[in-house]
Amino acid sequence: MALKSYKPTSPARRGLVLVDKSGLWKGKPVKSLVEGKRKTGGRNNKGHVTSRGIGGGHKQKYRFIDFKRRKWDVEGTVERIEYDPNRTAFIALIKYADDEISYIICPQRVAVGDKVIAAKKTDTKPGNAMLLSEMPVGTICHNVEMKPGKGGQIARSAGTYVQLVGRDRGMVIVRLNSGEQRYIRGECMGTVGAVSNPDNSNQTLAKAGRNRWRGKKPLTRGVAKNPVDHPHGGGEGRTSGGRHPVTPWGKPTKGARTRKNKQTDKMIIRSRHAKKKR
Repeated sequence: MALKSYKPTSPARRGLVLVDKSGLWKGKPVKSLVEGKRKTGGRNNKGHVTSRGIGGGHKQKYRFIDFKRRKWDVEGTVERIEYDPNRTAFIALIKYADDEISYIICPQRVAVGDKVIAAKKTDTKPGNAMLLSEMPVGTICHNVEMKPGKGGQIARSAGTYVQLVGRDRGMVIVRLNSGEQRYIRGECMGTVGAVSNPDNSNQTLAKAGRNRWRGKKPLTRGVAKNPVDHPHGGGEGRTSGGRHPVTPWGKPTKGARTRKNKQTDKMIIRSRHAKKKR
């Protein structure tokens, strides 16, 4: 879908650029596929704030999405494409031949009335899901599993995809958007095509209130605080915050490595940080 610009009839409209959603379903979601969603305000079960900058926002309902796509060899029809407030991508309502309905992440170049199917091996058509081991090399896919049967975990956000670049040791090699290349087991499922709404990152919200509707509160920069409130605070005049940026609690941030899952290092062929090294 294209981007939509607005006339500067007010300061809030000046510079506003949003994704044009005129082609989406304008009604409510399917009642059997949603549940109520409670706001946390960034607080845990003790009432302590564990995630700063969260609060308010419009009321939302959670849509159940079929990330597993294990309903094999049953053809489905795209009934409609909907907006989902819980994710950046659009979602598609699928009605299968046995009258079962479910939501899936909508791929690009999929329209109302198109047929989709999940199988062990099927046509490489956007929206079709199959085992990675059966996909041709070079295929663009999304909603890729990391463990067989667990459901898609990789490439679910708007405009994202991974490319299958090879096979080795009974596994497939995929290249992620970050530049990382890694092994994934061939029994894992993937959906052909890239995720819908690629223009999501090109939006300009134009006013702070639009972020408040999304549940995001303003966050004061550390360098604008006093020394008692933040490690970057204080100093004469404007300061950069020092050589090593840290959180309010002194932990390194802004690019510091946090990965601790050393068990899966053998699955990574080329790190996403490799291009940054000199």
